[in-house]
Amino acid sequence: MRCFATGAMLALVASVPANAQDDAPKVTLITNVNVFDGTSEQLIENANVVVTDNLITAVSTEPVDAAGGTVIDGGGRTLIPGLIDVHWHTSYCCAAQATVVTGDILEVAIRGAKGSEGTLMRGFTTVRDVGGNPFSTKKMIDAGEIPGPRILPSGPPIGQTGGHFDYRPYQDVPSNPADSQWYWYNVGLMAMADGVPEVTLRAREVMRMGATQLKISGGGGVSSVYDPLDVRQYTKAEIEAFVEVADTYNTYVASHIFTDDAAQIAIEAGVKSIEHGFLMSRETMEMMRDNDVWLSIQPLLDDEDGFSFNDPVSQAKWIEVTDGTDRAYTLAKEVGVKVAFGTDILFDPGLAERQGAFLAKLQQWYSPYEVLRMATSINAELLAEAGPRHPYQQGPLGVITEGAYADLILVDGNPLQDINLVADPEANFDLIMKDGVIYKNALGQ
Repeated sequence: MRCFATGAMLALVASVPANAQDDAPKVTLITNVNVFDGTSEQLIENANVVVTDNLITAVSTEPVDAAGGTVIDGGGRTLIPGLIDVHWHTSYCCAAQATVVTGDILEVAIRGAKGSEGTLMRGFTTVRDVGGNPFSTKKMIDAGEIPGPRILPSGPPIGQTGGHFDYRPYQDVPSNPADSQWYWYNVGLMAMADGVPEVTLRAREVMRMGATQLKISGGGGVSSVYDPLDVRQYTKAEIEAFVEVADTYNTYVASHIFTDDAAQIAIEAGVKSIEHGFLMSRETMEMMRDNDVWLSIQPLLDDEDGFSFNDPVSQAKWIEVTDGTDRAYTLAKEVGVKVAFGTDILFDPGLAERQGAFLAKLQQWYSPYEVLRMATSINAELLAEAGPRHPYQQGPLGVITEGAYADLILVDGNPLQDINLVADPEANFDLIMKDGVIYKNALGQ
């Protein structure tokens, strides 16, 4: 028999009197479950999990008394940690691109806030937001005013003139220092900076907004108009300035990059997370491994979930990038780069509903166990790179162990045998809990 709770903790759980005051700890006991703890390939069979307030206080294969708390019989289902998406865009995912062209920040924010409930109900209890202005959404979620995942926000992503985040109208150059900023820069949906002094200023402004890490663009992009994929964006000195500001805040820089040249300069400058990286070589992957740099890559393919662009140049770039997806995952696994999972869904609320299906696509390169571990405990390791800027430090994320946050999903089936179960959360996720609060319970208990 395996018991993962201390005897004192079990005694505490059993000793809560029935007439306890309203401020007594809220206890939930989930019984008869097989637990994937986020790290081990071996399930903890026929286990009982105790949640006290917002933390897991016991994981035991021995009987546990909930002492008047809520009891949920898992019926032999599989209990897994809440899923984590480390390349999510709260502000961009759920508003059509036309909204960003013709709308305003209120519409974008409202659509992002409404979409956050769907993110949570797909089982993604935590996201690293790598571009946008989700600060008010995060504030309201954390306060319990609206449902949604935990958010580690990067705030407005920062790019150079003519770079990946320069979506200004063609006629907006040459610019004049006396001119006001473009609307979307003024409202913090994205940002632009050129030269070390301006880079330093913008980076500090974004950290002042409440960012947990900085997101920049160090190379060409697909959806942007003025930058071919092979373009290296920002000089090494500028990237070093971003990294130095992040370091003063004891956090790190993540950079949008596809190609070798841009990635190698970014690594030399101290960037800790390369976002995308579909067109990188083995040499660059080895450089990432040797410098302890993360590859935050997404299973983007030109398939039924492929992105579509009105601009034929962007569509051609999409094909070039997704043609590299298989090779990038294969190389990363061979080389031993630290790989994290994200989705990068943009401007398509319908596609956002496929978030779990994107996770299931990883089975093309990984076993179900490797997929689940990546989307839980490994992704949590990347979040921890934010150090003291990490907003959720009461317990670990991505694991089911004593002291961890009570972010839990009860799956009807065993995703370690069939990872496709995560692709249909509405049908297969019978219980969704975040921070000890049950948001879905299809068990009728």
